[in-house]
Formats: sequence, structure tokens, C-alpha cells
Amino acid sequence: MCGICGDIRLDGGTASREAVEMMSAGWARRGPDGDGVFTDRAVGLGHRRLAIIDLSRRGRQPFVDRQHDLVVVFNGVIYNYRELRAELRPLGHRFESDSDTEVIVKAWAEWGERCLEHLVGMFAFALYDRGGQTVFLARDRLGIKPLYYAPTAGRIRFASSLPALLRCGGVDTAIDRAALHHQFTLHGVVPAPLTIFKGARKLNPGCCMRVGLDSAAPDGSPIITPYWDLDARRTRGDKTPQEWTAA
Repeated sequence: MCGICGDIRLDGGTASREAVEMMSAGWARRGPDGDGVFTDRAVGLGHRRLAIIDLSRRGRQPFVDRQHDLVVVFNGVIYNYRELRAELRPLGHRFESDSDTEVIVKAWAEWGERCLEHLVGMFAFALYDRGGQTVFLARDRLGIKPLYYAPTAGRIRFASSLPALLRCGGVDTAIDRAALHHQFTLHGVVPAPLTIFKGARKLNPGCCMRVGLDSAAPDGSPIITPYWDLDARRTRGDKTPQEWTAA
């Protein structure tokens, strides 16, 4: 599996490359095939790579798309990336790799936030739109891939695991009592957006987070929006229990 992390400054400061490298180093075992760091003023992104699709250097991350001035770090698999490439090429998008990572940036360039409606897979990614001065993070519909973040005064840090997020310090590690209650009751798990620590949160499954570098709240409050929800309502003409069993 791969791992992603990042440091986003909201107070006019410069993202810490050292912090990104420190978080990334915490999971070297997750990505034995390479690592990379990208920094640009208020944004720092890190990635550890387990090469699955496009094993060449062209598939390395952080992936920089110079055509649209976008940068992405991505953990997961986009199952329909070949179909999306075929759909995006006639719309004027050029591909420099055979990776599913590049499909994400082209989809963002074409559809913006609605790119999530087109992505089929398990994923957590962070995309930096340099022209729009926006960082966009998203998690797959069922939350298969993890994405933790820590909002503090003047910055947001994120990572694929809690231990990595804690490596830089600055996170309130007091026990979240509500999370502890969930863990030791019949739930047996801490549901998003909670984590066991007060200062760290999980992005909910099926949700995305937009951080506008020019307009984000200085206290680190991101804008989180659900883009998918399971419609579990019964429909007219529903099957009998026996029919469902057979199906």
C-alpha cells in the first residue's frame, strides 16, 4: 500500500518540508518503491510508493501536471482509469504516463469536484490546484482507504495513519471520551470523524474536504462536503426475503 501526507499553512507561512519528510518516514514499509516530497509556499505534499500500475518513473508521486498546474498524492486504485483515459483524451487531455494517478488530475481539470462522481475505486488523495490556490482532499465512498487530519491554528496536516500524523507533534493527544465510548461499547470501532485523540480527525467515507488557501478559516477549519451516501430505502416492487436470498 502507498501512504500520503501533507502540511497546509493557512496563516501566510511556508509549509514545512521537514514535517512532511518526518511524517513520510514513519511508514517507509508502506512504500518500498520510492518516495517523494513537493513543496510550494503554503503547501507541502509527501508520498511513499508501492508501485502497482505503471512501474516506471513516470508513475512516481507527488505527480505534477504542468498542463493544468496541478499536483496530487494518491493512495489506492482507480478501477475504471482506462475508461476515463479514453473519455478524457477526446476532450483535449494529454497523458504522460500509464498510471491511474494521472487520471485523477485530468478528471479534476475537466470536472472539478464532480470528478469524484466519475472515479470508481478505493482511494484517498490530496490535490493541490496551484492556479485556484486550493487543496482538495477526498476519501472513497466506503472509506476503504484511510485519511487522518489535524486542524490547528494556522495549519492543517494530514496523513494516511495516526502514528505518522503524530510524528511532528502539535496534535492534542488527550483521549477523546466520545471515541473511547464507541471503542468499548458494541461498536468496537471509532467512527469517523472521531479518532481516539481530541486533536485528530478522520475524513468521513464518501466525503471531500476543500481548503482555500486565500479564504480558509485561520483556525484550520476546513470545508467538508459529502459527495455520496448509500440510498438504503426500499423501493416499490421490492423482492421478498426468499427472492433476495436467491439473488
